[in-house]
Parts: sequence; C-alpha cells; structure tokens
Amino acid sequence: MTPSAAVYIDPHRGHKAYNRMLFGQFLEHFHRQVYGGIFEPGSPLADADGFRTDVIEALRELRVPVVRWPGGCFVSAYHWLHGVGAGRQPSYDKAWRVNDPNTFGTDEFVAWCRKIGAEPYLCTNAGTGTPEEMSDWVEYCNLPEAGRWAQLRRANGHALPHTVRYWSIGNENYGDWEMGAKTAAEWGRFVAESAKMMKRVDPSIRLLAAALADVDWTLNLLRQAGQYLDMVSIHGYYDPLWQKDEPSDYATCLLRSGQVEDAIRLTEQIIGVAGLEGKLGIAFDEWNLRGWHHPVGNTPAAIAARDRNDINATYTMADALFSASFLNSCLRHASSVQMANMAPVVNTRGPLFVHPNGVVRRTTFHVLALYANLLGSHVGDIFVDSPAFVHGNLSTPALDAVATCDPEQQEWQLALVNRLPDRALHCKVLLAGSPLQGVHRAQVLAGDSPDAYNDIEFPERVTPRSVEFTCSDGMVLLPAHSVTLLKV
Repeated sequence: MTPSAAVYIDPHRGHKAYNRMLFGQFLEHFHRQVYGGIFEPGSPLADADGFRTDVIEALRELRVPVVRWPGGCFVSAYHWLHGVGAGRQPSYDKAWRVNDPNTFGTDEFVAWCRKIGAEPYLCTNAGTGTPEEMSDWVEYCNLPEAGRWAQLRRANGHALPHTVRYWSIGNENYGDWEMGAKTAAEWGRFVAESAKMMKRVDPSIRLLAAALADVDWTLNLLRQAGQYLDMVSIHGYYDPLWQKDEPSDYATCLLRSGQVEDAIRLTEQIIGVAGLEGKLGIAFDEWNLRGWHHPVGNTPAAIAARDRNDINATYTMADALFSASFLNSCLRHASSVQMANMAPVVNTRGPLFVHPNGVVRRTTFHVLALYANLLGSHVGDIFVDSPAFVHGNLSTPALDAVATCDPEQQEWQLALVNRLPDRALHCKVLLAGSPLQGVHRAQVLAGDSPDAYNDIEFPERVTPRSVEFTCSDGMVLLPAHSVTLLKV
C-alpha cells in the first residue's frame, strides 16, 4: 500500500519574502576548487582572463547571488596583499600544507564574480591577521581613491572601486583546528575592534562574524560586538569524512536532515536572548551534507587522498534530497536566515565537477537549479501531515515541503521532497481548504536508484524531467527518493 501525506496551504495566514542569498556558494583555496576548477589559464576552455567559460555558463544556470571567498580554513593565515599586483610570489598555505601561487587573488575573484553575476563576499583573516589588515582590505576594495590602499588598487589597473558589500570577520575561530583560534572571551572583543575599523573605512558594508549554535560562544560575541554586526555566520557538515572517506548510506544521511533546523532554532534563540531579534540575521555560509576529506599530514599520500573528494559516485540522491531539505529549512526560517553558501561551488563536494575536458552537473546541481529558477519570491504558511521514514531507532518525516508564491499569491510553487528510498508517496495538496483539481505541471528530480549519480561517462543519469499531474481530490504521486517542484 502506498503511504499518504498531505500539505495544507492557508493563504490567509500571510507570506513573507525570503532573501535570494540563500542560494549562495563558497570557494576556497583547497585542492582543485580554484586552480584547475574555476581558474585554468592556458586551458582551451578558458577565456583571456584564465576563467573556465564552461564553469561560468553552468553557474549562470544556478543564478548564484553571492560567493564567499577565500576561506574557510585557508583564510586563517592568508594575507590579501600577497594576492594583488604584479610580481606575486607563492606562499606556503599553512592550512592545507601546499604552495599557493597567489595568481588568483582579490581582483581576480571580484572579476570572476561579475562574470557569473554574483556578489563577492570576502572572509577576512582573523587568525594571524589584524583588525588593521582587515580594514585596509576594505579600503583597497571600496574607497574611490583616498588612502594608500585605494591608490594601490588604482595602480593595479582598477580605477573604479570593487564595491564589495559583504564581509566576514574570521572563519571557525572557535575551533582548535584554526590558526589563531580564540577563546569566547577573546573573540567578542577582537570582533568588536575589527568591526569598528572596517566600518570606519566604509560604514555601508554588511558585516558578519564567525559564530556557532552555542550559547557560550555566540552570546558573548553578541554582547560585545552585536551592535556592529548584520549577521552571524554558522556552518554545518552532516556526514563528517575529514579523516576517513566512508560516506554514509542514503537513510543515515536523510535522517540527519533535522539537524539543520535544530541549529537555526538555537541560533535564533541566542540572538533573541541578546536582545537582537529582528536586528541580526543568520548566514549559513558553509554547508554541505559531506565533510571534506583531508587526512592529517602533508605527505604526498595525504595530499593525494584529497582526490577522493572528486569521486562522483559519492554524490547520489541522498545528497540531492539532503540539499533540498536544507534549503527548505532555511526557507521556513526566512525571517532570520538571510544567506546560505554551499561549500564549495566546484569540485571537492561541490555541485559542479570540473575536469580538463568539461563539467559534470552532480545531483545537487539540479536541486540548486530548480530552487533558484522555479520558486516564487515569497514563502507561504503551510502545515504538513506526513508518515515517518523509519531507519533503525531513528525517524524523520517522509515528506518535507515548502510552498512559495508570488506577492499576490496568484501562482504557487511547491517544493516536495519524498525521502522514502524505495516507495512512492501519495501527497494530497489543499489550497485554501480546497483540494487541487485538474492538470498541474511539475519538474521532478529522481534517480533509478537512491544511489544514482552523474559522472563523466553518464552525465545525465539524474536530470529533472517535466511531468503533468492530473489531480483528483488533490492527490499527486511523488516518486521514491525525489524532489518535485509543483506549479499550482
């Protein structure tokens, strides 16, 4: 017997706009994300500036609104001056223990963002760096001509300011894996002084700081520096593969979907306790199902093991459905979550795999494309009645759903995720108390198996397909392990 669920949409309960920054991306100097990823001078697929044109075209399909760079752990010992101007010298990357040629720096990153249509978002060095170095970087990017660093940018061939709006102070500075890690007491004071200097250079910037869904860390940060911040930055990886690359199975991954909303709710509560509810947003500016694989050490074997991140067979329907569930969680909390950045944008665990002869759109790429291109601009209020997806001693709702609409609520786009690995799901949709009737179009992403993936040999094994649902008494049939964007 096919299990049944229901979605109740009540237009009278209102709707709220969400920020398209939820569909953001992240780029770090790790393995082949930058060099051999988006930037490959000399490649027949690169333009005159060294940027891979096939990557640019693919990312335009995602309508990427914002990209965070240069890290990540890399930024904790990165000095931006090493990556601008002529005569650049390589630097030893103390985070990932390889040489970085510094041929891709601030000016290149901003130029690449403009090519894909995204806002640049710069993350500053709060490990070995200083508040003054951060504020100098703001000057380099944003001041027209006053100051030595604005003059340096002009001398480097960029007469007009880069106008970088989004800036973050630090990355995961609470963790002992970061160079220059801080205690909770140190962090609040450091962020306050850094923010003051950065906003004295350009008071219009939107400023974030590394935070955590943790009362001790984030409440102290907000009490000391909350007045200077626009958002707090939190991160989430839900299949930690840092040392052992043994990806969890479909069911294990999907049962972790609820952890996303748990982190959002706790962070919202901390912001509220600090008295900043409605004044301070949340940026989930690093997220992915899979943690990056990077075994300890800088031996050739440890460095080579990073190639395992690029095994396309890892990125199955589990990754697709987890990503859809992640975005649904952010959309449900649209009043507080203002930005999210999938980590990373290419290669490693990213939605786009880049190889010397082209690109592969992984399962997650198609989820991001569906959401970025088909959802309405506002999130409506819904109630979901779902059976449980049970695995071992754990369970989660089989159906995850959000309903979006245009401002006038004349057209609705429902994002419906059937987490059941091997069973279709009947879903009854009621709008303003009336069940759907007639024919409704949809885009459906499903695989021939929960473990289906795309790779170089079979790049279109998992792709969205157009479907017409003929609804009787509101009922639509959602395929097993699928994401459906239903237009009403």
